[in-house]
Amino acid sequence: MSGKFHGRREDLRLVTGRGRYTSDWNLPDQVYGFFLRSDRGHAEVRGVDASEALAMEGVLAVLTGEDTKAAGFGAAPILVRYPGKGGMKFREVHREVLAETRVRFVGQEVALVVATTAAIAQEAAERITVDYVDLPVVVDAEEALLPSAPKLYPDMESNLVFDFEYGAKDPTDAAFASAAHITKLVVDAPRIIGNPMEPKAAIGCYDPVKDVYDLYAPSQGLTMMRHGLADGMGVPEDKLRVHAHDVGGGFGIRGEAYSEYCSLLLASKKVGRPVKWVSTRSETFLSDHHGRAAKMYGELALDKNGKFLGIRVEWIVNTGGYLSNPGPFINTLPPSMHIVNVYTIPHVYGVHRIVLTNTTPTTAYRGAARPNVSYLVERLVDEAAREMGLDRIDIRRRNAIPKEAFPYKTPTGSEYDSGDPIGLLDDVVKYSDWAGFEKRRADSKARGKLRGIACSLFIEPAGGGGSPVEEVAIKFGDSGNPVLYTVSGPSGQGHETTYPEIVADVFGVEAEKISLRFSDPDGPALRGDGTIGSRSLMSHGGALFLAAQEVVKKGRELAARHLEVGAQDIAFKDGEYSVPGTDLKVSLLQLSKTYAKNGESELDTQFAGPPCRSFPTGAHVAEVEVDAQTGEVELMSYVGVDDCGNIINHTLAEAQVHGGIMQGLGQVFDEVCIYDASGQMLTGSFMDYCMPRAAELKNLTLYDRPIPAPGNALGVKGVGEAGTTGSVPTLANAVMDAVRSMGVHHIDVPLSPSRVWNALAKGGKAA
Repeated sequence: MSGKFHGRREDLRLVTGRGRYTSDWNLPDQVYGFFLRSDRGHAEVRGVDASEALAMEGVLAVLTGEDTKAAGFGAAPILVRYPGKGGMKFREVHREVLAETRVRFVGQEVALVVATTAAIAQEAAERITVDYVDLPVVVDAEEALLPSAPKLYPDMESNLVFDFEYGAKDPTDAAFASAAHITKLVVDAPRIIGNPMEPKAAIGCYDPVKDVYDLYAPSQGLTMMRHGLADGMGVPEDKLRVHAHDVGGGFGIRGEAYSEYCSLLLASKKVGRPVKWVSTRSETFLSDHHGRAAKMYGELALDKNGKFLGIRVEWIVNTGGYLSNPGPFINTLPPSMHIVNVYTIPHVYGVHRIVLTNTTPTTAYRGAARPNVSYLVERLVDEAAREMGLDRIDIRRRNAIPKEAFPYKTPTGSEYDSGDPIGLLDDVVKYSDWAGFEKRRADSKARGKLRGIACSLFIEPAGGGGSPVEEVAIKFGDSGNPVLYTVSGPSGQGHETTYPEIVADVFGVEAEKISLRFSDPDGPALRGDGTIGSRSLMSHGGALFLAAQEVVKKGRELAARHLEVGAQDIAFKDGEYSVPGTDLKVSLLQLSKTYAKNGESELDTQFAGPPCRSFPTGAHVAEVEVDAQTGEVELMSYVGVDDCGNIINHTLAEAQVHGGIMQGLGQVFDEVCIYDASGQMLTGSFMDYCMPRAAELKNLTLYDRPIPAPGNALGVKGVGEAGTTGSVPTLANAVMDAVRSMGVHHIDVPLSPSRVWNALAKGGKAA
C-alpha cells in the first residue's frame, strides 16, 4: 500500500466522544455490581456474613465462593503444554472465581453485591463481614523458593509451578570453560501495572429463553475471551456472546476472561437482569493482571577477540498468587526462541522458574517478555565491551548475524525468517551521528551534565498463535458495499483504517466504501486468535488480502455469466471487469448488488488462512543527559531504524513504534509496582505509581529498512511491540554510559532520580 495518509477513520468518532467503551454500554432493566475484595495478602476464609448487606433496600443478591463453586466455575487452562526441566509437568493451581477457602493476594474477589444502583452495591459491600485467619505472606519470588517459605497451596511441596530448561548445558559449559572472558550481570524487570485508559468493566446478561450469555467487556479478541469464559464457566462456546466495540488500551492485559466476568454472568442468571460493573482505578491497580516481574541472571562467554562463544541465563519469574492464561507461557517458550538476540552465539543454556507469591497474577504486557530478552542480552554486550576495552559498535558488528545467513537457525531450534542486523546497525550509527557524540559529551560536561549514548540491536518473534487457522469473511449484502469480518479487535492500532485499505487495493475501489466489523457476535462464526503478539496485520490482514483475491476470482466467473462471455476473456482493473476490445464491462460492486438475495451475495467469501510468524528486527540509539546533583535524566534524542517488512501504512506503523518506545521509557525511568512484606501494594494510585509523560520523549526520529517477510501474503512483520523491545535496553544502556565516569556500572530500573542519585553518591569518583 502506498499513498497519502488521510488519517484514521476511527479518530473522528473517538475524539468527538462518540466512541463506545464498555462503560458506555447500557441495557434495559440493568442493575449494578460491586466486588468486595481481599484486604490482606494471604488468609483462610472461614466464612462470609452478608446478612446485613442483604437486608438493605435495593440489594438484590450477594454472591460468594459458595455460589461460584456450586456453579462449577474455575479458571481457564494455562497455555503451557510442554515439559519442563527433567520432564517436569506444569503444576496448574485452582483459582476460585470468588474466594471459597483462601485469599492469596490483596484485591482478590471475595463477594459480588448486586443492587439497583452502583452506590447501594458499594455501600452494601462495606457491610459484609469476612472471617479471615491470616497466614504468612511471601511477595518476593526468590524468597518464595526457599524451603522455609510459606506455601501458597498446602497440597504443593513448594511454590515452584514450572522449571523450564532449554539449550544444551554441557556444550555451553564447555564453551564457558574455554572462554578468555566471562561477563556476568543480574538485571531486574520490575513489576509493571498496565493501566490502560479504560478501567476494567463489564455487563453480564443471561437470556433464559435462549440459554445464552452476553458479555460486554474490553477485549483483544472475541474468540480468546469466549474460549476463556467457556472453560472457566463450563459452558459451551456457542452459549457465549462477547461484545467489544471500542477498547481503551489492551497491552496484553485485556486478552483473557477475568474472574469478575464469570461472576457477573452468574449474577445475571440469578437475578434475571443485566448486571453492570465499572471498576475504580484502584481496582485496576489491584486486580488487573500485572506485567514483567522477572529477575534475570546472565553470563556471556567471549574469546580474546570479543567473539561470543556462549550465553547462560536464569530467570526467576514472579507469577503472583494464581496463574494467568498466558503468563507462564510468555516467560518460558517464547524467550528461548530469540535468547541469542541477533548474534551468532553457538551455545545456549537457559532455565526459567515460574514462582507463586502473594501478589497479583502477572500476564503478557507490551512485548510479552521480549523486552526482557533484549534488555538482558544488550546489557551483557555493553558490559562485555567495557570490561574488555572494546568498542560497543564493533563488538556488535563482529557478532551480528550477516544478512546472507538468513533464514538463520538458532541453537534453540527457532528460525529467523529474514533480516539485516548489520545494515540496521550501520544506518542507525549514521542517522544518530554517533561519530559526533564526543563533542556533544564535552558540551554537556561544560554545562555540568553527564552525557551518555547507547545502541541496541534486537530481534523478536511476532505472530503465531494457538489457533490452526485465521478466518475472515467479506460480505456484501443488499448495499453492495464490502463489509469485512475478523476476530481481531483494535485497541488503538487502526484496524478500521488499515484493513479496508488492504482490501480496497485488491478490489480497486475507494477504501471509504469498505467497512470493518470486528469481534462481532452477530457476524459469521470465525476461528482464529485475537490482537496479540504483533500478529494482526500478518495473520488477519494477510487473510483479508487473500480473501479479497478470492472475491475477485469469483467476480470473474460472475462477470462472464453477466456479460455472456468466457471467463478467460475477462480482464479486471480498477474495480471493473471488462472484455478488451469491446465496450462490455461491469464493476465488482455492481455484480455484488446484481447477484444478491436475502442479504447474501454470491461474492460473499469466508476464508481460512494460516497463522503467520515473522522476526522483526531493529537498531536503536538513545542519548541522555544526567544531572549528577539531582539524579535527573533527560532524554536528548532517540533514533530508531526498524525492519518491519513491507509497510502498509507508514503513519500507523510509526505510531505503533512510537507508542512502544513510550512504554519502554516508562519501564526504564518511571514505573514500578511495590508490595510491602505483608502483601499490601504501596503503589496503588497515581499518587505513588509514576506514569511516563509525553514531555519525556522528545527528538524522536524513526526510519525503516524493510526486508519483506517470506512467511505471509503481505510480506509484513510485527510492529506493535518493537518499540518496547528496542527501547528498554537502549535507554538503560545510555544512562549507564553517562554514569560510568562516576564509577557506576549498573542501576536497576526504573532509573528514577533517587536511584540514580544514590548510585552516583556511592560511586566515589568525580566526573
